[in-house]
Amino acid sequence: MLDNGSWDSLSGETGDMQVRGWISVLLWAVPAVLSWPAAAQTAAQGKRVVYDAAFFQAFSPSDALQIVMRVPGFKLEEADSEVRGFRQAAGNVVINGQRPSLKSETLAQVLARIPASRVLRVEVAPGEQFGSDYAGKTQVANIVLSDAGGLAGTLEATLRREFTGALLPEGSASALVRHGPSTFNAALKLENSATSEIGYDRVTDLPSGALREFRRKINRIKDPIGTASAGWSLEEGDNRSAHLNASLAIERDRLTQANHVIPQGAPERDDSLYQRYFRRTIELGGDVTRPLLGGGIKLLGLATRRYRDRDDSAFQEDAGALLQNQLDWREESLARLSWSREKLAGWSVELGAEGAFNRLRSIVDLQAVDMAGDATRIDLPIDDAVVREYRGEAFAKAGRDLSRTVHLDLSLGYEASRVRVSGDARVRRSLQFFKPGAALDWWPAGWHVRLSGQRTVSQLNFDDFVSFAELVNDRVNGGNANLQPQRAWDLLASVDRAVLGDGRLKLEIGYSVIGKVVDRIPTPDGFDAPGNLGNGSEFSLVGNLDLPLARLGIKGGRLSLYGSYSDTSVRDPYTGLDRSFSGYSGFFFTTEFRQDLGRFAWGLSAEGGTIAATYRRDELYRYQRVSPYLRGFVEYRPDARWVFTMGVDNPIDGHFKEFRDFFTPDRTSARPDLNEFRYRTRHVVGYLTIKRRFD
Repeated sequence: MLDNGSWDSLSGETGDMQVRGWISVLLWAVPAVLSWPAAAQTAAQGKRVVYDAAFFQAFSPSDALQIVMRVPGFKLEEADSEVRGFRQAAGNVVINGQRPSLKSETLAQVLARIPASRVLRVEVAPGEQFGSDYAGKTQVANIVLSDAGGLAGTLEATLRREFTGALLPEGSASALVRHGPSTFNAALKLENSATSEIGYDRVTDLPSGALREFRRKINRIKDPIGTASAGWSLEEGDNRSAHLNASLAIERDRLTQANHVIPQGAPERDDSLYQRYFRRTIELGGDVTRPLLGGGIKLLGLATRRYRDRDDSAFQEDAGALLQNQLDWREESLARLSWSREKLAGWSVELGAEGAFNRLRSIVDLQAVDMAGDATRIDLPIDDAVVREYRGEAFAKAGRDLSRTVHLDLSLGYEASRVRVSGDARVRRSLQFFKPGAALDWWPAGWHVRLSGQRTVSQLNFDDFVSFAELVNDRVNGGNANLQPQRAWDLLASVDRAVLGDGRLKLEIGYSVIGKVVDRIPTPDGFDAPGNLGNGSEFSLVGNLDLPLARLGIKGGRLSLYGSYSDTSVRDPYTGLDRSFSGYSGFFFTTEFRQDLGRFAWGLSAEGGTIAATYRRDELYRYQRVSPYLRGFVEYRPDARWVFTMGVDNPIDGHFKEFRDFFTPDRTSARPDLNEFRYRTRHVVGYLTIKRRFD
């Protein structure tokens, strides 16, 4: 049996082997593919790479999401729906050149309700070409829709079977109707995600390695999500449009954990843990654009209301229970006004401002219940709080061609906010930041080279202000009402080009100098909480290679490789030594091979990464997915409207591990005195999906 040190050594060697393996693949693959002529399958329209609808026909897509997933060298980036304000919550996809006027819906949800038959083409270009919200993004995809009238839609049904034998139905329906300049769309979707995890925990004393406790565990997780959305758009020409969108999402997250505990020197017992979470989000948004001074002026409004009710219950057979209830109400209301013009003394310009009001009301109630049923409330440092924020931002962007192959973009933003916390903590403060940026794009002989730099400021997470207990991990997260936003100077260089015809190679190198790094810090109450450590840095390297394999003798074959490497550094407040940021994995990869042969298709994909560590007051937590997570599918398409797919997730029974080292009194101690090792596997999940497109 391997001890903790052996596990560390094995994990590190595994990660190094993965990194070396992928570097070897890239060193072989890049020169090989670059030796082929880059015959572009699409025309460059205004320095945009354009993929017509015919390019995607081989994949038989049902909706715009499946089209975007097949764009060579492009990786969908979802925005964080919890980000306050509108400008910083942009992903990397626009529709007809405009950003959707909702935040709580993911891009995947928006794209999934657009029938594939209504997509004319996809244009990929640097973010600045689509407005200031996308400044600094190396690639943004523009989904250009047809103006054809009539009805189009998609029906999809999925039945999953996990290894326990449980059957999990899912389904979605979307429809789009266009009449004249108006388009109406509506969608319903039920996701019925459920997994069962089997594994064990082993608790040992250090450095002796003596076993203290062994636990057999079964986790049953269910996360059904129902969503409904509807929208209307009016497209009457350049700078004459209007949009109205509404969405409702209801989520119920349930965890049932059964533990058989075998302590050393004490009787065996059965413990249990339950999580019952409910979340409801309602959002209404819209915008209108009209001509003004040779350009267009756009007014946007958005209102979001979210309610959460979270119950945690941990029962120990011979010691009673811990019960926790968390209630919170989150609301956001914002308005935004912007003006843009394509040609103004040779520049394309955009000016604008937005204002938002945000409020979070949070109540946490933690109680200990003894064997007689008597409850005692446990006070946490900040368990009853109201956070209010008034936020405003003004922004400007200007860009122009310096030559036929060189383009310059400049941007400037000014952000100001006033935050007030009341309840268990009382804090008032005002924050102001200038955020300049610049990007230079160069297109020499089939290449696209990009250099950019900008100042970014992250947002404060209101949830970090509030304390709560993690009963599943037997720890307390302290709240910190004095948290400051992290800010950074980001430098990024990227190159990309077409390879093997319609393939794509893209490489990015980034470096960030970061101030007030947000990580874990000790609190006067004896807990740890989100806080600011000081200055830090991050070096990143990202590669994306998408290869059509027909020229290599594999008809209809396509191989996609993605890998990212991140090296972060910050001074640890306990040891005084440099370490990585909490939660960052050094290396992550995905790879996919698929072959489309007319009516039939099949494919395999894998993903994995190295250890990610979180540094807490008295604990070093590390997570690792030891073996790559595999997926496979086979597909039959009797005609252009029907698609039948059979697939399997985790066919090699991949597992993941967690390592928890505990220090007394905290991590100022040189060595841990207790280790908890967790092993979990989810086994094999199979599914059948039927899709029907109508148009």
